[in-house]
Amino acid sequence: MFKRNPRSYLRIVTEFFYPRGGWYRASRYVIHRLRRLPDPADRISRGIAAGVFVTFSPLFGLHFVTAVLISWAIRGNMLAAILATFVGNPLTFPIIAGISLKTGAVILGHPAQEVRLHQVVEAFARASGDIWHNFLAVFTERTANWTGLDLFLDRVFLPYLVGGIVPGLIAAITAFYLSRPVLTAYQKRRVKQIRKRYEKRLAAQAKRKTETRK
Repeated sequence: MFKRNPRSYLRIVTEFFYPRGGWYRASRYVIHRLRRLPDPADRISRGIAAGVFVTFSPLFGLHFVTAVLISWAIRGNMLAAILATFVGNPLTFPIIAGISLKTGAVILGHPAQEVRLHQVVEAFARASGDIWHNFLAVFTERTANWTGLDLFLDRVFLPYLVGGIVPGLIAAITAFYLSRPVLTAYQKRRVKQIRKRYEKRLAAQAKRKTETRK
C-alpha cells in the first residue's frame, strides 16, 4: 500500500514537455538546488557554465554525461552541470536549435534556410530509424542504406554541432559571470544567518545555565 505507482510512458512524455507543477515551479526547484549545493560559488558557476554550453549541442540523450565530463575537465560542480542542462527544455529548444543550425550553416558555407522545430525533430527521428534499420540489416536480409544518414549528418547534425559552439560559449560565459556573484552573495548571507542562529543558541544555553545556578 506504500508503493508508488509507476508512471506510464504517456505521463513521462507529458511531464517532459510540461512538468508537474509547471515550468515556473520546475525552474524555482532547479535554482533552489543550485543555491544549496555545498561547494564554493566559483565551482558551482563553472558547473552551470558547462551545463548551459552542452544544451547547444545535438548530443541528445548524452547531455548529462557530456555536462559532467566538461564540468570535471574545468573543475566545476558536476551536479550543478546536470541541473544547468535544464536550460535546454522544450520551451528554449526552438531558439537554441534555430541559432545553432543557422550559425553552423554560415560557418560551413551551406545555403541559408528557414529552420523549424518539427523539421529538426523529424530529421533526428528519421536518422534514428535509419540506424536501427541498418543495424537489423546485419542480421537479416534487409539492405542497408546510408544515404539518409549521410544527408542528415551533412545538413543537420554537423551544422548543429559546429554552429552550437559559438553561441554555446557565449551563453556559458554569460551564465558563469551572472551566477557567480549571485551565488557568492547568497552563500555569505546564509553563513551569516547560520552564525546568528548559532550565537542565539549559545546565548540561550548560557542564560539557562545562569538561571540554574541561581
